[in-house]
Amino acid sequence: MAALPVGIAPTPPGRHRSPPRLARWNPRSVVSVVATVTAVGAGLLAAGTAAGSASPPPRSPVVPTYVALGDSYTSGPGIPSRLDPGTVPTAPSACLRSSENYPSLAATSLGFALTDASCAGATTGDLTGSQGTGIPPQLSAVRPTTSVVTVGIGGNDLGFSSIVANCAAATPWGPTKVGWSCARHYGTGGTDPLATALRAVGAKVAAVLEDIRDRAHHARVFVIGYPEVIPPSGPGCWPQLPFSHTDIAFLRGVEDGLDATLAHDAGAAGDTYVDMATPSASHNACTSHSTRWVEPILPSPDSYPLHPSAAGMAGMAAVLEGAIRSSAAH
Repeated sequence: MAALPVGIAPTPPGRHRSPPRLARWNPRSVVSVVATVTAVGAGLLAAGTAAGSASPPPRSPVVPTYVALGDSYTSGPGIPSRLDPGTVPTAPSACLRSSENYPSLAATSLGFALTDASCAGATTGDLTGSQGTGIPPQLSAVRPTTSVVTVGIGGNDLGFSSIVANCAAATPWGPTKVGWSCARHYGTGGTDPLATALRAVGAKVAAVLEDIRDRAHHARVFVIGYPEVIPPSGPGCWPQLPFSHTDIAFLRGVEDGLDATLAHDAGAAGDTYVDMATPSASHNACTSHSTRWVEPILPSPDSYPLHPSAAGMAGMAAVLEGAIRSSAAH
């Protein structure tokens, strides 16, 4: 007979070995175990549910950042609420910047965070270089996170103020500083110096737009045209605008040529041109005080000669807001 494993006694002959007894289950123990497992499972389930349903912390709304670049038609000389080194926000005194200019009004309406770098007398060169002590290059305000940029520049590059000074006439027929007709003066020698000057302005503005794109790849850029100073037709309004009937047409062409140059540059860069001439045509400097956006040579109080008034800045802001909203919708 084979040996049995150690610890198991042999079964006497004629008997069958009883099966081993199973341990008895105490009902109370079963209930206790089930309750424990149920409680643990419920706790895990509750913890998982709470973790899954917990609301994420609220995010602060993202405020678009807006940088305004430009000359005096942007900064707003003569308009109340002038900014200087002691105001909030600060501004260089020489920039003649107002908190009621079109960038400030548009930013408030749209809920944008504005950095206004505009400065009276600025040329395209002052966007990349300092305009004077305490005046940083305007383009230094443009960052990779900038959302919107407006550019209102080119008039000083063209020398518009010098053209106006040369064309001012003592009578409705002349003479001017440069002869009886400044239009003839600028067209002597069989050349068109105005066309040459406009091409130069176009090249400079195009370079500025390229620089902006390099600094802020995702920004929406708006090139701001100049509002109408000269009426779109007719002989003008000497002495409010002291230009002869002959020269008023020439000056109208200067305005139109500058705006056309800016529009072309904006289109070539893939940016948006904001036409200010069309909406301001019926608000030119020859219209009444209550109507005009641009002041005549003798301005109203709290205004500057041949520049937008507070009403003009409000009108320009409304046009800009419409352009920005339209751009966002597309």
